[in-house]
Amino acid sequence: MNALVLGAIAFWLVAWAINEWLVRLKARGTAARAINFVVPLLFGAALLVLWEGLVRGFSVPSVLLPPPSAIWARIASSVPTLWADFYQTFVRSVLPGYAIGCLAGLVVAILIDRSPFLKRGLLPVGNFVSALPLVGIAPIMVMWFGFDWQSKAAVVVVMTFFPMLVNAVAGLNASNQMERDLMRTYAAGHWATLFKLRLPAAWPFIFNALKINSTLALIGAIVAEFFGTPVVGMGFRISSAIGRLNVDMVWAEIAVAALAGSIFYGLIALVERGVTFWHPSIRGGKT
Repeated sequence: MNALVLGAIAFWLVAWAINEWLVRLKARGTAARAINFVVPLLFGAALLVLWEGLVRGFSVPSVLLPPPSAIWARIASSVPTLWADFYQTFVRSVLPGYAIGCLAGLVVAILIDRSPFLKRGLLPVGNFVSALPLVGIAPIMVMWFGFDWQSKAAVVVVMTFFPMLVNAVAGLNASNQMERDLMRTYAAGHWATLFKLRLPAAWPFIFNALKINSTLALIGAIVAEFFGTPVVGMGFRISSAIGRLNVDMVWAEIAVAALAGSIFYGLIALVERGVTFWHPSIRGGKT
């Protein structure tokens, strides 16, 4: 077997053994946080080394799967292009659509909370729309809103609205009857009960929707760009690069999108820990 392949497999096995040892340590405090950081970092590094060794060791054509070193070289040499694509897709399309869709879903959930008829009518519609194929929604939005970022933001709004609506409605019903009766004994009205009891109890559900939507929004914007966009954007670049067999550029865009999505998700999770510090899922994770 090729030396590169053997070396990559050996590195993978060593990294696996180290990770197994680290996760079995009964560490607390700073040591536990350091382990939680090192384990995924080491796993990712081992995965990249294994990928590099197998691709180069078996001489896999770059048009099928380029090695990580080639992808990194493409990223380093295409920073202005990648930044322009990131700005068009993430900043101009994902963020506005995400904010509008999530906020609208939360507001509608609060408004229909007092109407069992609307809840029973809208939630099945939400499940139906969530099941619609993205490749069917995207071209319609491009026809309605044009080829610029507005159509991509509209796709993101559609994709994020109903997950937030469904989760927020479920969260508003999370408080039990005893807690609501207690609020009534304090002469609390509907809105006081909503903001002091039911909405705080719904925060874990709301943040769950925010985290789900952080990935849906990026996927929706990128796919929507396949159906019409200015000559910039992650989806446009992936589509045009694959047509010219520039697979390393495709993987460079995928890497940037994955990094942006991971950071976005991590920021939401960080805010969640600060807002829902009282929840058992958060308190149980602290050591």
